[in-house]
Amino acid sequence: MGFIQIALGAGWDALKSSFGDQFLDFLVPPAGIGDTVVLFPAVTQGTNAGRGQNTRGSDNIITNGSVIVVPEGYGLLTFQDGAVTSVVAESGAYRWDSEAQDSKSVFSGGGLLNSTFTTSWERFKLGGRPMGQQLAFYVNLKEIPNNKFGTQSPIYWDDRYLNTQAGAITRGTYVLEVCDPILFVKTLVPASYISAGARPFDITEATNPVSEQLFNEVIGSLAGAFSRYVNDPDKDHRITRIQGDSVGFAKSLSEEVEKNYQWTTERGLEISSATLVAIEYDADTQTLLSDVRKADALSGGRADTFLKQSVARGVQSAGETGGGTGLAMMGMGMGAIGGMVPATPGAPAGMAAGAAAQQPAAPAAPDPYAQLASAKKMLDDGLISQDDYDALKKKALGL
Repeated sequence: MGFIQIALGAGWDALKSSFGDQFLDFLVPPAGIGDTVVLFPAVTQGTNAGRGQNTRGSDNIITNGSVIVVPEGYGLLTFQDGAVTSVVAESGAYRWDSEAQDSKSVFSGGGLLNSTFTTSWERFKLGGRPMGQQLAFYVNLKEIPNNKFGTQSPIYWDDRYLNTQAGAITRGTYVLEVCDPILFVKTLVPASYISAGARPFDITEATNPVSEQLFNEVIGSLAGAFSRYVNDPDKDHRITRIQGDSVGFAKSLSEEVEKNYQWTTERGLEISSATLVAIEYDADTQTLLSDVRKADALSGGRADTFLKQSVARGVQSAGETGGGTGLAMMGMGMGAIGGMVPATPGAPAGMAAGAAAQQPAAPAAPDPYAQLASAKKMLDDGLISQDDYDALKKKALGL
């Protein structure tokens, strides 16, 4: 049993006006189906009060010669007594025939479905003549938006850049796709949604038990997704980039969900994109991020600029107060400033000589241990970067 593809003719309007008279039954999607409805039953449309020419057909039986229309972006599954008998994932019009030798039980759909689809068809298919209830259901193969997630308390992840555990309350949305309709209906959809008279299966409905289950599984994967993202070298280990990187975050979230719950390989679902609407870091993480921003500001060329500005301010303060202690510059002599304060052009020679005479004797060689201790404290306080510390260490040790 299966489907034989037929020509679409003049299009959808022609199908609606003529197929009801040409075929026994004409099955189409119902009107008013929302974007977040994933599974819904086909309905009969045509003459004779919706029965076409099939005036003696039985309820919940697909009669030979009936036509089923599959719109773009949707797939079709037929069931016999709860088991999958046929699947179509390619738009078009199909005539149902359980007798013809050239009828097909599966249309792969030109790339809409992933590689697990063929495997799941062989696993769940049912052959032979229909003996009981037969039903046809459409499956939404488009992107299913507006799947929300959010946490009431902070989630925590190991942050390599901060070198500690970080935490935040977060909320956002993700886009879902059905990549294998057979796995989806066989492993996730409750039986009540694939029976006669079933209501549409809206995955965002609050009363939908699957919606709540998927929500909890996404929440349970958020910490791992954050850890995946921040520990990915391609992201420079920065959690602050996650909110503006929906593609990267979706990849991390999808991989974590697959690791924990096998959405793609066992349920026929995948996350195609995700967006973080808000991230509220806890107090400790906010403090750490503030220190990181300060360290960034003092790294590389900025550190040198900041040091020069500090020296200039110290010299100015010493001149204004008349004291000499300001020139100590945090325990460093003028020699350590590196000649950053040049002699004033045109100054009298006597003044320069007097200043030279007043200079103390050359200080003793600096203590490497004291230098390293001072540099380590500056590193811990976020005043210098790790690279700056490593350079000072080599200099102190004469390497």
